[in-house]
Amino acid sequence: MKIDFVKTLGCALLAALTVSVSAPAQAQATAPKLYNNAKQKLLEGKTLSSYTVSKPDAALYCEVAKHYDFVWFEMQHSTMTWADIEKMIAACPHSVATPMVRIADELESSIQHATDIGLLGIIMPTVDTVEKAQAAVRYAKYPPEGRRSMGGGQAPRIWFGEGRDATMQYRTTVNDNMLVIAMIETPIGVANAYEIASVPGIDGVLIANTDLANFSGWFDRESGPYQGMLKLIHDATRRAGKYLGATGPVPPTPFPRSDFNFYQGGPSIDGWMPPNARPAAAPAKP
Repeated sequence: MKIDFVKTLGCALLAALTVSVSAPAQAQATAPKLYNNAKQKLLEGKTLSSYTVSKPDAALYCEVAKHYDFVWFEMQHSTMTWADIEKMIAACPHSVATPMVRIADELESSIQHATDIGLLGIIMPTVDTVEKAQAAVRYAKYPPEGRRSMGGGQAPRIWFGEGRDATMQYRTTVNDNMLVIAMIETPIGVANAYEIASVPGIDGVLIANTDLANFSGWFDRESGPYQGMLKLIHDATRRAGKYLGATGPVPPTPFPRSDFNFYQGGPSIDGWMPPNARPAAAPAKP
């Protein structure tokens, strides 16, 4: 397995060395401000951090949503339901943090549920192929960019209010506000990184630090092969002009942290710390 992977990685590295690398395109000065705060901040050149919600807890969501750039609802590895997330979003609409979801699959029904309840970001895991990246965009966006169906979910009410006019405002603006991220986690995904990043409608690529080791077998994150995978994804994403993210702190790499535009994790935007990250209180004096 590792021999074949090294051959693939070597060929891809050679190809990567022959291309130029460019940063993501910046927002046009005349572009209207988006209601997706995370996407707007990316366009302004800011680096985003997030908080991951894996259990239904509206009070926790409403609190952390005040202090981060986006909330990462976890649907790939949790037992939450769409109804759980729907209730949390409705509990505190228009929060500072953009509500986004790491979804379990690229099925039309799954992405339809996500978008109908008001989520403004789709994070698609284990993207190995162009086709999977295309599916993420296709079902996240209305025609002509995609083939999302119009339904009766709460999304228009969350972002614009009640009534037909609000529904049409949402329909005509949400494509620009939807953020679609492809996660690259496997050697196959690494080999196809440029083609995946180049899919129209894919806004960014997220390096899955842990699963890159899991799927490749290279658990030494300072090893040449692991570093080579990071470089390939980095260069391919920049070459395609898309944003680059990582899950958690990035291991030692040949590029600075400033090369990354967004994280799963990271510090809050105002210094706030969630309860489970705060130092334990000193014991009371007798």
